[in-house]
Amino acid sequence: MQAVVYHSDDIRAWEQRWFAAQNSSLGLMQQAAWSITQQLIVLFENHATKNIAVWCGQGNNAGDGYFIASYLKQTGFHVEIFAAELGDSTDLQYAVDFAKENNVQVHQDFEVSKTFDCHIDALFGIGLNRELNDYWQHAIQQFNEQVGLKISIDIPSGLQANTGRILPSAVKADHTFTVLGLKAGLFTGQGKEYTGQIHLVNLIPIDQELKPLAYLTPTHIRLPKRLAFGHKGSYGHVLVIGGHEQMGGAVIMAAEAAFHAGAGKVTVICHRNHHQAIFSRAPNIMLRDINGLDENGIKDILSQVDAVCFGMGLGRDDWSQQIYQQWFNFLNQASHLEVVLDADALWFLAKQPEQLGLHVYATPHPGEAATLLGSSTAEIENDRIDAIYALQQKYSGQWVLKGAGSLILENNLYICTQGNAGMGTGGMGDILAGMIASLKAQFHKDIALHEIVTLHAQAGDELAKQGMRGLQAYEMNQAITQVVNQ
Repeated sequence: MQAVVYHSDDIRAWEQRWFAAQNSSLGLMQQAAWSITQQLIVLFENHATKNIAVWCGQGNNAGDGYFIASYLKQTGFHVEIFAAELGDSTDLQYAVDFAKENNVQVHQDFEVSKTFDCHIDALFGIGLNRELNDYWQHAIQQFNEQVGLKISIDIPSGLQANTGRILPSAVKADHTFTVLGLKAGLFTGQGKEYTGQIHLVNLIPIDQELKPLAYLTPTHIRLPKRLAFGHKGSYGHVLVIGGHEQMGGAVIMAAEAAFHAGAGKVTVICHRNHHQAIFSRAPNIMLRDINGLDENGIKDILSQVDAVCFGMGLGRDDWSQQIYQQWFNFLNQASHLEVVLDADALWFLAKQPEQLGLHVYATPHPGEAATLLGSSTAEIENDRIDAIYALQQKYSGQWVLKGAGSLILENNLYICTQGNAGMGTGGMGDILAGMIASLKAQFHKDIALHEIVTLHAQAGDELAKQGMRGLQAYEMNQAITQVVNQ
């Protein structure tokens, strides 16, 4: 069963419906704190944790912190609270009084002068939407500078719950115990850098009014076994189109990725300058001269293939524009094909917007998404979910917004939780395009776009086992073969 991600507004509305049914808000706060405390006790056993500092803000998240401090003190831990001036919540005041009853020492500041084994962040919860002022930025900086295990309650303070945006600083947690439901900001954008290991704290039953925002992609993907009587024609024919006379590497990487993901046949259509290099590196790739095809030739070759990836290394000059215009309409109208638009094809799509068919998969990185939407990369990264919906609304089709916590919008929105920072290198997008074309050519509707993105991320994780720094996209091939055969 796929994990469900919710919008923070929907979680708060869910809470309010629970309270409207005569359930206690204080009781829920206590329940959350108790449940987290039991998990912390197990975690602390593995870290030899005895001395704990709990950092509390001014809202209900702080109430969780006060109760957690009290329950830990009751269990035998040494606990001290470092706190801001209290807000006006009745539940929070009850939590503060409970901590005092349990003789938990409370400091009315964030100046920590001694060493603790663990620091628990209960400064802000999921409602934070504003830029933090200097006071709170300083507090978070102080928190991050402490030694010891770092725990965040619900969401790392300073992280926007729905976008993963930093406001403009955030707690860097080793573990995040998120309450009631998963939030998108834990998994996409900058959030992946701050959340550490995520633990879901289930407390109340889901009601019918609570609707998912997104789903996390599954981590276990099993492709069908090949039949004993299969042959190269059984496993799809992939066409890779691109390769300006000065840019041949991208089509080579996409084509090799297609083969390593299991395609039966792969043809590259590119400038003939690159043919010898491709023959030398991968003699199993079939080749055609991109300048040698007229309309009839294009129609003929498209009738022979199952999937196409278009745009890698195409360039952006007059020749490139001519090639784009020569091919685009055929690809967009050929509903029998699976079509991937990447790289320079997306640049031309932005210049000449068209509605894409459902058989078309567009795979921009944030910079390309900004061009497609007429915005900036920073605006895209500030709200990646809003951006991918805007892309589909403007252009139709199906979309992958690449980056940390890649987003996939097909029938539903998915967030890929795998992959690593080592994949931030030239050519990884070409590899993904080749994999999408290959696996769609083989399985069509029997494999989802989000599953292919996950396999690409898993290949990257396999490649990064010896370290992330210095990974090269062309090294992905053996890892791809490994993950598609799991």
